[in-house]
Amino acid sequence: MQFVGYDRSPAPALLLADGGPVERVPLASGTDLAYSLGDRHCAGALVADDEGDLGHRACRAEGAPYCRDHTSTWACARCTGDCDLPLENCRREHVCYLAAFAPAVFKVGVTKPERLRTRLQEQGADHAALLGRFPDGRAARRREAALAERLPDRVRTPTKVAGLARAVDGDAWTALLDGFDPLETFSFDYGLDLGGRPVRETLATGTVVGVQGRLLVLRNAGTTYAVDMRDLLGHEVTAESSDRELQSSLGTFG
Repeated sequence: MQFVGYDRSPAPALLLADGGPVERVPLASGTDLAYSLGDRHCAGALVADDEGDLGHRACRAEGAPYCRDHTSTWACARCTGDCDLPLENCRREHVCYLAAFAPAVFKVGVTKPERLRTRLQEQGADHAALLGRFPDGRAARRREAALAERLPDRVRTPTKVAGLARAVDGDAWTALLDGFDPLETFSFDYGLDLGGRPVRETLATGTVVGVQGRLLVLRNAGTTYAVDMRDLLGHEVTAESSDRELQSSLGTFG
C-alpha cells in the first residue's frame, strides 16, 4: 500500500492505493491510525473512471512526493495579472480575500467565489475576510499583487505549526481590517483544543486530534504531533503501528 493523496477540511482523509480502487481513510477526531511508513517514491497519479470512481496509476520513480512526470504546475500560481487571460477559467468571476493564521500572520489570496470557504479551510485559516469580487482572474490577481507589496501571498508550514495552539491576535486582525471594507468575514474552528505546540513529525500512528489545513494532528504515547500530510505522500505503508522512536514534547516528562 502507498499513501497517494489526501483530502483536507471539511471532510479530511488520507488516500491509500494498493493496485485497486483508492481507499479513503477518514481523519475524524478520535480515529486511531496504525500505519508504519516504509520506502518513499513518486505517488503516481489519481485517475477517475467513467463512473467517477477514483483509481491510481502507480509510478516507481524516485522523486517524492512526485517525480518530474507527475508534478503539475498551476498556471495561475504566480500570476500578477499581467496576462491576456489565456485560460477559459481566467474569464470567470474571482474574489480576493485576506486570511489570518494564529497568532498574527496575515496573507492575501485569490480564488473563485464558490470555492472561497473551502479554499480557506484547505489552507487552515483561522479568520478571513472577503475583500472584493472581480469579473475575471486578471483583475483579481492585479488586486492581489498590489496588496502583496505589504502582505505575503503564502504562509509556510512551520509558521502554521507554530500557531496551532494559539489564538489569533484580535487587535492586530481588527487593525488590518480597518484599512479595508470587507464584504464578509469568516471564522473557523477546527476543534483541536491544544494545550501546547505540537511536535512536528512524519508519522501515521496515533489517535487523530483533528486536521487544520494539511496539518494532521495526532496523539501518540502522550505527545501531540503535527504531521504535514504532504510529507506522507509516496510512502509505502503497512497496516501496523510504527515502533519508530519519536521526539517527545517536554510535557511528557512532567
